[in-house]
Amino acid sequence: MKLLSIAVPCYNSAAYMEHCVDTLLQGGDDIEIILVDDGSTDGSGAICDDFACRDERIKVIHQKNSGVSAARNAGLNAMRGAYLLFVDGDDT
Repeated sequence: MKLLSIAVPCYNSAAYMEHCVDTLLQGGDDIEIILVDDGSTDGSGAICDDFACRDERIKVIHQKNSGVSAARNAGLNAMRGAYLLFVDGDDT
């Protein structure tokens, strides 16, 4: 079990995703990052998939656009960590 799960709802945040995820990856080995693509139309989902291929700490969930609350709930349901942190796709 990971210590910290970080859920990141992503909706059309392609311009910010790389910086956001690179910042989160500095959190160490005892984290998991759950990227929830909430039906993006700007390529954010593909960016999330690329990150997941490069780092085993990253998991991606794709869903049709349902809003930030539904995306956070999807991250909550997928978490394996003892603690959960929500971060938005444009946060660093």
